[in-house]
This record gives sequence, structure tokens and C-alpha cells, in this order.
Amino acid sequence: MMLKRKPIFIASIFTIAGLILGLIISSNFGFHSKGYSGEASISKEAIEILTKTNNAVAEVAEAVKPSVVNISSTKTIKEHGIPSPFFNDPFFRRFFGDDLFDKPREHKQSGLGSGVIVDKNGYILTNNHVIKDADEIKVKLSDKREFRGKVIGTDKKTDIAVVKIDAKDLPAIRFGDSDKLKVGETVLAIGNPFGLNLTVTTGIISATGRANVGIADYEDFIQTDAAINPGNSGGALVNVKGELVGINTAILSTSGGYQGIGFAIPSNMAKAVMDSLIKKGKVVRGWLGVNIQDLTPELVKQFNLKSEEGVLVADVVEDSPAEKAGIERGDVIVEFDGKEVKDARGLRNMVAGTTPDTEVKIKLIRNGSSKTVTVKISEVSGEIRAGSKDYENLLKGVSVQDLTPSIRKSLNVQKKIDGVVITDIEEDSPADGVLMRDDVIMEINRKKIKNVKDYESVVSKIKPEQNILLLLHRKGTTIYVTLTEK
Repeated sequence: MMLKRKPIFIASIFTIAGLILGLIISSNFGFHSKGYSGEASISKEAIEILTKTNNAVAEVAEAVKPSVVNISSTKTIKEHGIPSPFFNDPFFRRFFGDDLFDKPREHKQSGLGSGVIVDKNGYILTNNHVIKDADEIKVKLSDKREFRGKVIGTDKKTDIAVVKIDAKDLPAIRFGDSDKLKVGETVLAIGNPFGLNLTVTTGIISATGRANVGIADYEDFIQTDAAINPGNSGGALVNVKGELVGINTAILSTSGGYQGIGFAIPSNMAKAVMDSLIKKGKVVRGWLGVNIQDLTPELVKQFNLKSEEGVLVADVVEDSPAEKAGIERGDVIVEFDGKEVKDARGLRNMVAGTTPDTEVKIKLIRNGSSKTVTVKISEVSGEIRAGSKDYENLLKGVSVQDLTPSIRKSLNVQKKIDGVVITDIEEDSPADGVLMRDDVIMEINRKKIKNVKDYESVVSKIKPEQNILLLLHRKGTTIYVTLTEK
């Protein structure tokens, strides 16, 4: 009996000691006899403010979530040969036959991403990399309905794509003005990270105007610390009004997961690209016709400038809008259409986002004096992407441009050489590894190429598996190269 009572006795001693200690603490620190519930340390006003904030964030999330969709894509991947070092042995090849190892094999690859409904009739904004090369696109709404998505248009240069589903009266999100975003402003990121539908995270605007990230050609990213993870791409970044201010695109991470730095394409840029894709089937960008560079302390001193803000005109293209307006080499552009020009990236984005045939005023500094000129922006001409559905051959994924005087000068191409210059080659292009950026294509299958029009005419007639012979001008020499089906 004593053995049974002893633990109870000991426990009773600790219980009494605990009560005494509690009384001592409460008398010293002024706690109520009710016990420490936290009521005395949090004011009523603070609780009301936080409750209102919580309710406001929840209300914004609830209003916006129906506009965010899940996008799943499937594409066919072709592989050549069997991935094993043993099958490169001549004995195995003689025994089994070369066809077994060299015959192309196909398999399906799936991907997950997000999208944002921007029109009640079924238009959806997402990232180009979410639906790139997809054979099939499925769109799942917040109400669990699923639709087959159709690609209306893509723009690799901004990583924007427009997808449409056959549906009506959808909950379209409102666009906000991304130009008015301020660092520190509260935002919500909504998407489907790792396939987890309609995940909401909160944060602030960490920075605006981020460039040189290496994601797209035209970069003007919003940086946020709202958690963005794989699968969030194409999702919505919204402000406290529930307005779309960005399309979540990428993260800066050493682990592959969230580390506090995410990037979103500004809604103003995304909307301009979307409108152009829907109305014209392509992205129409403005063109000024200047080669520009950022200012350095040395250049500021040489040109007798007051600051490093602005861009230096290194060259002016012949017969361009800039030349017609009187812009000269050595001018420093400090303002474009009423907006301050801080660097070359900023001016490039401003010009590209200007509708062709629009007249804008450009403020510049020439020989220490301020001057304003009026320029009529024209359309970027001569650039095509030979990776569209029209060119399903070995030149798929190759982008070219007319050989302009300024390009000739920068690449040191003689006047006697005609052709088109390669501006980009996609990683999955059959020409990747054979052709190079800045190659000048002079001939295709023994046919002379003088401009983009010639290029289009010849390439459009090449069959998917037809070998291609090209005459190139590369780094001062002329060479023949062939593209063959692997």
C-alpha cells in the first residue's frame, strides 16, 4: 500500500510547491488569478487591427482564387538510341542490328503550372515555358471543371503565352497598374506549387525593374518575397485591391525551392503582349533605331554630364525613326515620352512597348545642352522566329533578322556579303550546336538569301526530315554546314 501511495505523495508535494510558486510569480508580475492567458499583454486595439488585416487578406484571396487555374501540359520527347554505353560496342550492334540502337524513341513528358483568367470568354495568361511545345493542354478551374486549352500565341522574349478555353462567363481578374507599384507594398501570390491547387502566399514588393536575370530578352521583373515555388509559374501576383499586378515567373534559388526571392512579369507588360497576340497574332514592338549603352563614371566625365542616369547613343541606324528625328551619335537620352530613362534596359522596354506610328518626345543632352525631339516610332521589321508551326523542319527554333548597316558594323561583315543574321537558337532546335548566334546565312540549299523575305520563301518549302545545306559567314570566314536528321 505504501508503494502505491508514495508516488501520489510525491506528486502532491510538487503540486503544492507549484501552486506556491505560481502565487509568488503572479504577485510579483501582476498576473490575474485567472492564469496567464495573454489578455493583459495584447491591447484590444491591436487585436482589432490584426483581425481586420486578417479578414482583409482572406477577403482578397477569396475574391481572386476563382480567377487562377491549374494548367497541365503533355509533350512528346524524341530520343535517339538506347542510353547505355554497352550498346556502343560493335559486338552488340552486329548481334542486335543498328536499327535497334539508332531508331528514334518517343515518350510523353508532363508538366504543371498555373494561369490567370483575364477575360470572361476564356482567355488565360500564363508563361511561355509552361506550355512550350505542348501536344496537349488541360486547364482545370477552381470549380473542378476541366477544359482543353488552345494556344492563341506565345512570346519567348517576355515568356508570356495566351491560352483559350471554350467557356463563357468566367471569373476574370481585374488588371492593376504595375507602373504604380511601390517597394514595401503588400501582395499575394496565388498558384499551384507542386500541384497543390490554389495555394496563397503573402509578402511584399521587394524591388521593381529587375533586369539581367537571364530569364527572357525583355526583362522588367517585379521582385517579391511572397513564397513562389515550382508550379507557381503563370500564376497571379495581386495587390490589396485584388488586381493583377504580375504574372509569377521564376525564383532565384540554390536549392530549387523558395528562398525569399521570386520574380513576376509586370501586368502592364503582360497585358500589352497579350493584346498584341490576340489582335494581331504576333507581338508588335516599337523600334527607335539606335544602338545604346549604359553610362559609366568615365563616360559621364568625358561627356560632361551631371549623373549616370540616361543612356548614351553609340550609333544611329540609317533611315530609322531616330535618324529622321535628328538624334545623333554621342547624344544622351534622359527622358522618353515623359518618363525618366535610367539605363539601356529601361529605354529598350519603353520603346518596345510603344505602339508603332506613335509620336513621342525624347529629351536628350547634346554637348552639355538639353534638347527635345519628336520621334515617330515604327515597327520592328525583319525579325521572325522560324520555329513556328509554319516551319516544322531542321531550322525550327532559329530566329533571324535582316543584315542592317549597324549589324554589319558590329559583326564586321563586308558589304559584298548578303544574308540574314541569326539572333537566337532555341535549346531544343535541331540546329542547336551546329549553327551559332551572329552567323550570317548567305545560302540555303544553294539558293541565295538576301533578306528575311527570301529566308521565309525558302524555309517554308523545306520538308520536316529534309537535309539542309547552308552557306554561312562566321567570324570573318565563309563556310558550308549541313543540318541532318539525327
